[in-house]
Amino acid sequence: MSSSRFESLTDAQWERVAPLLPSNEGRRGHPFRNDRRVVEGIVYRYRTGIAWRDLPREEFGPWKTAWKRHRRYAQDGTWDKVLAALLAQADVEGKIAWTVSVDATINRAHQHATNTTRPDQDTGGEGELHETSGGVRCESARRGT
Repeated sequence: MSSSRFESLTDAQWERVAPLLPSNEGRRGHPFRNDRRVVEGIVYRYRTGIAWRDLPREEFGPWKTAWKRHRRYAQDGTWDKVLAALLAQADVEGKIAWTVSVDATINRAHQHATNTTRPDQDTGGEGELHETSGGVRCESARRGT
């Protein structure tokens, strides 16, 4: 298990994730220093639900580094590739049970429950029938008639 409350990934887990992350070879700017530290910061942020600015600097470095790397990986599809590769590895090892559950429950809403307008559809309004106190149904009076 992790030795610190800030460490989310074990060494074995990191060995699976690290090769799936892009390198910074051929890119201009500062080289990526410590991928694990940044990924741990991203995981910690989502695990705790804190704002990016509240990421502990001593443990994960500048919050902007973690935010930028997360944003870059989300935009270029890195996270999708990591997830797909980890799912494939787990499936080969038999760690995933692909059980599907289908629920046929139907929840109907009243026609007026939506907040959208449908100008081409008559929803009743002034011409609908109402019950009187005597139990006799009569059509409500229309304005101007």
